Amino acid sequence: MSFCRDCLADARAGALRCAACGSPRLLRHNELGTLAIAHIDCDAFYATIEKRDDPSLAAEPVIVGGGRRGVVATACYVARTFGVRSAMPMFEALRLCPHAKVIRPNMEKYATVGREVRRMMLGLSPLVEPLSIDEAFLDLAGTERLHRMTPAKALAQFAREVETTLGITVSIGLSGNKFLAKIASDLDKPRGFAVLGIAEAPAFLAEKPVSFIFGVGKASAARYARDGFLRIADLQRTSEAELARRYGDEGRRLARLARGIDHRRVSADRETKSVSSETTFEHDIADFRALERILWVQTEEVSARLKAKALAGATVTLKLKTADFAIRTRARSFAAPTQLAGRIFAAAQDLLRREADGTKYRLLGVGLSALVTAEQADPADLVDGRAAEAEHAVDRVRARFGDNAVIRGLAFERPEES
Repeated sequence: MSFCRDCLADARAGALRCAACGSPRLLRHNELGTLAIAHIDCDAFYATIEKRDDPSLAAEPVIVGGGRRGVVATACYVARTFGVRSAMPMFEALRLCPHAKVIRPNMEKYATVGREVRRMMLGLSPLVEPLSIDEAFLDLAGTERLHRMTPAKALAQFAREVETTLGITVSIGLSGNKFLAKIASDLDKPRGFAVLGIAEAPAFLAEKPVSFIFGVGKASAARYARDGFLRIADLQRTSEAELARRYGDEGRRLARLARGIDHRRVSADRETKSVSSETTFEHDIADFRALERILWVQTEEVSARLKAKALAGATVTLKLKTADFAIRTRARSFAAPTQLAGRIFAAAQDLLRREADGTKYRLLGVGLSALVTAEQADPADLVDGRAAEAEHAVDRVRARFGDNAVIRGLAFERPEES
């Protein structure tokens, strides 16, 4: 089977361009008509949104992230050609690409676009399993009659509509299970569509290192290497029973994934476990007032993300990392869940006050867990109408005009942060 990703017209075998529209973006695969599990990943999500909103950045290397002691949240594909990668320390990213345009994250803007992408995904199938703000698994089995086209064509149409209506691009991986679909989505970035069939999976995986399997970190890979399992082919040559004898349930998992077998279902009920915000400072901070101002900005960000996801939480967690990299975490639970920044901040502020003992900190974070739907939030969120309505009014103004349209309270004197 073969078709054009731009106009969806069927293409003849061996064609280099679409006979209908002339596009070279033809998709062909022997299993294309039977596969229905997809992984969709927005391309360099934060950076792409920033380039969309500022066309002068189109050809520039863009890094979305913090100051020199922060980390890279997202790097555009131009910046990646210089070796810049997500989660890289900012000082290293700027050493590799000193002329990069650095932009501070605007999470509320990204969440707004993410919600639109999610809404469009749900138009493809009710079985959407979000992994983050910009990626998800989808199961399109049984949707051919609804869309009057194969899952592959419906996905190509979806990618085109996202690009046209939202001004961003996505990459799609299509296969028969989640493990292979996730692998496929990384094969043809950006603006890609790759297919990894069930039949070809064992041969494709064979020469990959064992660490290619998700969940296998450096320590585990080193252990498997000592036991003679360096490549996935080494796992394929070993029976599931033998791997289970050596490594228990993990051995069974390795045996199946090494052969491209993954029985996990796409679950629309996958829960967000927590919402948080962290800041790594340019310089270590001991002063309570300076930390407090940063904490207020973070709680506003957490609150905005909770509201965007229609969630509320019952447990506030404060995270601090000292100058010598020791981590302190402190938590407090509410009697009932909330999503209001003011309430989250009050609890986190009290926890912070107890830790502001002169210790110098290089990182501060706050998060909310024990999440429920917004309808289950503390009735006091609604009873205290003035506070709640004031927050929501600020949210609406910022969503329309940007984060700096309204600056409140402690955020007036914001120290340098990432």
